[in-house]
Amino acid sequence: MNDTPSHDSIQHDASEALAEHIRRADADGTPLRIVGGDTKAFYGRNIQGNTIAALSTREHRGITAYDPVELIVSVRAGTPLRELEDVLAANGQMLACEPPHFGADATVGGMIATGLSGPRRPWAGSVRDFVLGTRVIMRQGSEQRFGGQVMKNVAGYDLSRLMVGAQGTLGLITEVSMKVLPRPGATRSLRLAMSPKDALDKLAEWGRQPLPITAAAWIAGALHLRLEGGPSSVAATARRLGGDELRDDAWADLREQRLDFFNTEDPRPIWRLSLPHHTPLLEIPGATAEADILYDWAGTQRWVRSAADDDAIRAVAGRVGGHATCWRGANGAPVETPFTPLDPVIEKYHRNLKTQLDPQGVFNPGRLYAAF
Repeated sequence: MNDTPSHDSIQHDASEALAEHIRRADADGTPLRIVGGDTKAFYGRNIQGNTIAALSTREHRGITAYDPVELIVSVRAGTPLRELEDVLAANGQMLACEPPHFGADATVGGMIATGLSGPRRPWAGSVRDFVLGTRVIMRQGSEQRFGGQVMKNVAGYDLSRLMVGAQGTLGLITEVSMKVLPRPGATRSLRLAMSPKDALDKLAEWGRQPLPITAAAWIAGALHLRLEGGPSSVAATARRLGGDELRDDAWADLREQRLDFFNTEDPRPIWRLSLPHHTPLLEIPGATAEADILYDWAGTQRWVRSAADDDAIRAVAGRVGGHATCWRGANGAPVETPFTPLDPVIEKYHRNLKTQLDPQGVFNPGRLYAAF
């Protein structure tokens, strides 16, 4: 890999300053609120602690290595996500997991910490699937490197991928190495009017066929599909499926939650249900109209508007082997328990891991669950 970047990204290594900040916090027992672009601050619980210090990663930025031939990039956590995507696009490549930004200031570190993926996730993989390695500042300010820069199986626990979705509760991510993919040769999006039941049935049928579908969502009375791949395959599939032409950038509107469904003027909470493949229609308390549910990821991710009791909604998801997250509370307010409560055995492992890696409770304490 070429360790000297040949692009125009802004380079600044602030790792020592970040490490010193963490050393002081660990010595004093001061909780840290890790901040990148702060565009996903709504996701999760508020940091716990009487005196909380903010620790910004924005100055620690730059693409440290990029090999377009090997499809690997290494980038510091404070790098703007849009900057990384622009560099990849200039080389005909992309982050296939389509991470949402939720604002112009989104950073690479926020992408890793939240682990959120866009419409292509069921077909290409999640953020975690593309992480090869990470650099993380742990307690007492020591920077550790986990994983590497190649796709291979390794013995032991994969701490690099463990950081994905941990919301910064285990350490400060300073750099990540990721696999990237070529951009598709052709893209075409379709809109097919049908009921949500028909859409789920069709998607189950098409899922058994080699069709170039890379996004599927039922929104406001219609199934939206994205086809990607070779020009001839995309064109042939579009002719076969029919429907109306849909703007390709409509998927960015879905990913960034700019659709009317996510309108913050609706006072009801927004729930995110993560479900197994081929889950049929569900009767969800409080969601009495078709417009109260948006089906993404071919139905495995369902966004729900409902003011029903938390336990009732989580029970519906749990009965089919899924789970429910309260994405935004009533009127967009934060909620005390956004994530599904852990099974006692799983909670024990979470607590033990937090104790081992962050015994002072310095890194984003309480961000995922209370008390750790």
